[in-house]
Amino acid sequence: MTSFLSFINDKRVRDWIYQIAAVVFLVGLTVFFVRNASENMVKAGIASGFGFLWRTSGIEVPFVLTGYTQSDNILALFWVGVANTMLVTVIAIVLATLLGFAIGIARLSSHWLISAIAGAYVEFVRNIPLLFFVLFWYFGVIAALPAPRQSISVFGVAFLNNRGLTIPLPDGMENFRIAGLVILACVLGYSAFSIWARRRQARTGQHAPTLWAGLVLLLAVPLLALTWAVLATRWDIPALRGFNYRGGFAVIPEFVALLAALVTYTAGFIAEIVRGGIQSVSHGQTEAGSALGLRPGQVLRLVTIPQALRVMTPPLTNQYLNVLKNSSFGAAIAYPDVVSLFMGSALNNTGQAIEIIAMTLAVYLVIGLAVSALMNWYNARIALVTR
Repeated sequence: MTSFLSFINDKRVRDWIYQIAAVVFLVGLTVFFVRNASENMVKAGIASGFGFLWRTSGIEVPFVLTGYTQSDNILALFWVGVANTMLVTVIAIVLATLLGFAIGIARLSSHWLISAIAGAYVEFVRNIPLLFFVLFWYFGVIAALPAPRQSISVFGVAFLNNRGLTIPLPDGMENFRIAGLVILACVLGYSAFSIWARRRQARTGQHAPTLWAGLVLLLAVPLLALTWAVLATRWDIPALRGFNYRGGFAVIPEFVALLAALVTYTAGFIAEIVRGGIQSVSHGQTEAGSALGLRPGQVLRLVTIPQALRVMTPPLTNQYLNVLKNSSFGAAIAYPDVVSLFMGSALNNTGQAIEIIAMTLAVYLVIGLAVSALMNWYNARIALVTR
């Protein structure tokens, strides 16, 4: 009896008991709700299960990256929505980060006008709903563009109008695959060279020409490879036929408006993160960089920002997750993302509400967890390691 009481009074044992009890409670609660929902669906005559995914879709999608057609099944429609959501999310994260860094640094500029403009932009963005940005770009900017016959020509190969942006489309991707392999080899080669250079410098104190190696392997060779791929590939150039352009690839206005809204909105929040991260770095660090003879731009690039990234990474992760979740606002302008296509069109056609909502939630959950895992890995790489 005494041994049993000592076993129960062990803190680690009690913690495990509490956790097991919590898991059992949650599983039981989930089973109760699932059974209750299934019984109610049977009584109402509503079909359940995922067999509807193999029905013919019959839904036309204006923006497709996966080769989907109306004769494909609903599962193919689901992947179209996922691909479109991923496309706008990834591009918006990259562009919002670049714009946010520029605005955040501009807020700290010694030039009063630049700092005031950046500050006004941030305050405006932070106090306006995202839906306003989406509607503004769609109805206020895109809709104000000229009609197809009066399109804005970009070097005679791309055309911008109120129906979107029509760009040339390559007839084949073989040359671009070769260029991609060349670029990948250059990146791997530069990474190996950088590791060798750091180890050599730590061992002998001798510097290696990493800057010139980077310019050659990361800039010159990739540009040459891409230039060769562009020149060696046959292109489908869009041409005006009737009332619109035919051929090439059409970037629909809904995509452009949603992307512009996500970028301009999120950049305001990222700018504040950048400003706070830079200001968190001790002023003595910048003075030390200046004392070493570094120019202000070099101090910012080599001293301030690498240290500020340790502070900026966690809140940046939240903003990247917000971009993913805010992409669902595309449903307001009929952008064919997973919410609009799957929770909208597919749900109206099939009536499988529980399954469709669960799959949509799973998409956002999986992508969000992947983004968090990637950013946590990066945060661990740049974190200070102390004894």
